[in-house]
Amino acid sequence: MSEKSSPIKYFLSGGFGGICTVLAGHPMDTIKVRLQTMPLPKPGEVALYSGTWDCFKKTIQKEGFRGLYKGMSAPLTGVAPIFAISFFGFGLGKKLIKSDEDQVLTKPELFAAGAFSGIFTTSIMAPGERIKCLLQIQQGGSAPQKYSGMLDCARQLYAEGGIRSIYKGSVATICRDVPASGMYFMTYEWVKEVLVPEDASAKLKMMVTIVAGGCAGIANWLVGMPADVLKSRLQTAPEGTYPNGMRDVFKQLMEREGPTALYKGVTPVMIRAFPANAACFVGFELAVKFLDWVAPNL
Repeated sequence: MSEKSSPIKYFLSGGFGGICTVLAGHPMDTIKVRLQTMPLPKPGEVALYSGTWDCFKKTIQKEGFRGLYKGMSAPLTGVAPIFAISFFGFGLGKKLIKSDEDQVLTKPELFAAGAFSGIFTTSIMAPGERIKCLLQIQQGGSAPQKYSGMLDCARQLYAEGGIRSIYKGSVATICRDVPASGMYFMTYEWVKEVLVPEDASAKLKMMVTIVAGGCAGIANWLVGMPADVLKSRLQTAPEGTYPNGMRDVFKQLMEREGPTALYKGVTPVMIRAFPANAACFVGFELAVKFLDWVAPNL
């Protein structure tokens, strides 16, 4: 990332990068949420999905390819401001840490700036994630649909429990995003530093951006996956299921399924992470270059 770019350019470019992320990665996100939230089979019953491929195949059979993009309206509506705020937070975090413009940040300082960005996004991320997950777990075919879309879901949630219901899972969201964002931005900067020589061509720099963005996405989810599983279960559970919130989700998950359940849905997440986040950073870097060209003083 350009050290000379202002937080405003990070904000605008991050929004464009976020749109690229959703378009590239939403199908695997749907598979992830369905695997994370599927009910445990009773004795003698077969699990709803045996794994990533089985979930993908059954979704296509019952709902067509459109089923993989269920709930995309929520993240697509919110993703531009979410990623814009995230990248803005990272740019601002770097500015706050630096004592002068030419200071090169250490890896822990980059992690801190990235973690700082995760705090910014929760106000938009939490309700968007709640709505997205509820729409994604709706099964197609002849099964009745409780929500007809993003706005209908938001309306029903508000009617059932007010703004508190819409923001259910906010603590779990921030527990996921703060450490994961720190790892995300630190990994991107580190991989680029390692792979890009001083005399690198524009083509090589773009290839490294793809690799660094993909690696950043994988690192992000390795750190954030356990909190994401807890968040998904909390946000899709009927009211009153977990009176103590994230603590009750964790306790029940440990008792019934063990620690490995914290990485349930990790396969589609990792399949999605590389291309989706590569697309994000390519979109971000292109947007920064465009803004540097049309508005050099911004």
